[in-house]
Amino acid sequence: MAATTRKSTAKAAPKKAPGRAALKTAAAPTRSWTFLTNHARVLLNVAHGESLTARELSVMIGITERSVQTILADLIADGYLKKSKVGRRNHYTVNPERPMRHPLEAAHSIGELIAALS
Repeated sequence: MAATTRKSTAKAAPKKAPGRAALKTAAAPTRSWTFLTNHARVLLNVAHGESLTARELSVMIGITERSVQTILADLIADGYLKKSKVGRRNHYTVNPERPMRHPLEAAHSIGELIAALS
C-alpha cells in the first residue's frame, strides 16, 4: 500500500489586534520642529563672541561636527562670517550688515536678527 500524504486544510487562527494599552506604547513618534534652522543656531552661537570649536558648537546645537563644519563653510562663502586663525584655532566674526537671504526678509540685516534673538 502506498502511503498518501495529506495536506492540512486547517487555517491558522487570525492574530488578535493589540489592545489599547499596546497601541499607546507603540504610537508613532511625535514630529519635532523648531523656528530656527541649524544655520541660524550656528550664527547666533558664533555671534555671542566666544571662540568655540566645531565640536563645541555641535554639542551645544545637537548636530554632528561635520554638519557644523558644512554650515560654517556656507556662512563664510556667503559673507555672513569671516574666518581667521588665532594660534591653532579658527576664530569667526559675524558680518552684521549682510541682509537676510529670503526675499521677504531681505530688508533686514543679520545684525537685526542677532539683536532680536540675543
